[in-house]
Amino acid sequence: MRAAVAEAIGTALLLAAVVGSGIMAEKLAGGNVAVALLANTIATAGALVALILTFGPISGAQFNPAVTLALAARRVLPWGSVPGYLAAQVAGAIAGVWLAHAMFGLPILQDSTHVRATPGEWLGEFVATFALLSVIWSGIRHKPESIPYAVACVVTAGYWFTSSTSFANPAVTIARSLSDTFAGIRGADAPAFILAQLAGAAAATALFAWFAEEDAPAG
Repeated sequence: MRAAVAEAIGTALLLAAVVGSGIMAEKLAGGNVAVALLANTIATAGALVALILTFGPISGAQFNPAVTLALAARRVLPWGSVPGYLAAQVAGAIAGVWLAHAMFGLPILQDSTHVRATPGEWLGEFVATFALLSVIWSGIRHKPESIPYAVACVVTAGYWFTSSTSFANPAVTIARSLSDTFAGIRGADAPAFILAQLAGAAAATALFAWFAEEDAPAG
């Protein structure tokens, strides 16, 4: 229960940071999309570091169903814990979006009209999630203390080097489909993003499982 509550609160604060900073950035950037995206990126990266450091000791600070499923697939997390984690992450993400709307005086309930429907964006989500899981798996093996900073760095880079601006998270994708703001995604486009994210997570998990076989001394 403590882990689920930590996942819900952490994911809610993460989405409040993502969506809230997007709203603020769009207001202040004067129509300059590059400046708005930069502000959105910096706020997200800062929130990620702080939230992983805060909730990591309680729940592992996964905040991401793709990460949770990958950890369960490698038996780092018991499968019995997965439903609670996923429910907490999705519920927390939606609550975070609603919190951002409330803070900025916007209608709480929204449907996004932000179209993200190209094959390039689907590939971007695969790459972003593959990169994220690669960083996490390598950090678990070699430098666990570096994970908060490494995750924030790869997400920051992903905002700019992927065509999709690196959602890399099914809970984030679902929640952002409920926000017709700078950070939103049209609901009809969300399933393809989620499939690409799960595929990217699975590919990275399989690759690092293979890498882990090299832990034995070389012959």
